[in-house]
Amino acid sequence: MAARSIASLTLSFGLVSIPVKLYSATESASGVGFNFLTPEGGRVKQQYVSEATGEVVARADMKKGYEFEKGQFVVFAPDELKALEDGASHVVEIVSFVPQKSVDPLYYDKAYFIAPDKRGGKPYSLLQQAMQHSERCALAKWSYKGKTRIVQIRPAEDGMVFQQLLFADEVRTLDDLHIESTPVTQAELKLALQIIDQVSEDTYDPTAYEDEEKKRILEAIDRKIAGKQIVSPEVGSDEAGGEVIDLMEALRASLSANKTKRAAPTKVAAVKKAAAADAGELASKPRRPAKRAAPKVEEAAPAKVRARK
Repeated sequence: MAARSIASLTLSFGLVSIPVKLYSATESASGVGFNFLTPEGGRVKQQYVSEATGEVVARADMKKGYEFEKGQFVVFAPDELKALEDGASHVVEIVSFVPQKSVDPLYYDKAYFIAPDKRGGKPYSLLQQAMQHSERCALAKWSYKGKTRIVQIRPAEDGMVFQQLLFADEVRTLDDLHIESTPVTQAELKLALQIIDQVSEDTYDPTAYEDEEKKRILEAIDRKIAGKQIVSPEVGSDEAGGEVIDLMEALRASLSANKTKRAAPTKVAAVKKAAAADAGELASKPRRPAKRAAPKVEEAAPAKVRARK
């Protein structure tokens, strides 16, 4: 299915205007949701109730207000709320270019893609390649849905990413945690670096990982649909417990465990290679035709299965 743009924008790059279309770069792969039901198995619905009277209040009768003191609100009419909103603009003004690595990913919020719109192909490619060669990204102001946002526009291999950023007051600092700096020895640091080297990869492959918790829950739902009982898994005991462990011994044990894991695939490859050689040797010998067994009758699949999402 073709991607659908969510907005048409114009990047303002000096005196150059670049028409672009905005696309969501991510999609919500939400977890497994469970519904609240009545004792009879029917759905329930949510309602708003007045704290003062306990009566149900319809959404159409609600007003919006700001609590300026405990229990005291100033109420805003719909047209007053609209007047508070910053006027939306389709123009995204680039205000500066900074080194790509200077923006801490901690400030990353929602990510989008931008693609050139009509007559925007050449200036789009020019900006993309200029940022790639300079190793810089653009910072821009974007007014959207009543709020001015700061965005980072950075080049990617096949286009550009439009990354919404958080403001400084929306990001906490590690200084608030008062983390104590504890010295480590050179021997400990050397072992830790060896562990890092053992399990290092050149790139991040997102397809190598999956939501194991979601997979486990969906499998349990399938068993429940089939009429089986769900049993809680046994929780393994923590080997370390509350005891103080020897850091050097733990590092050495980690190195040894990693070596064993790395050696396992090599052994498997050797076995496969030997099996392939045996298969080649057998293929050169004449074979007698095998007798065909009677076809097996498979059991019918269960009538109800969970719809996979």
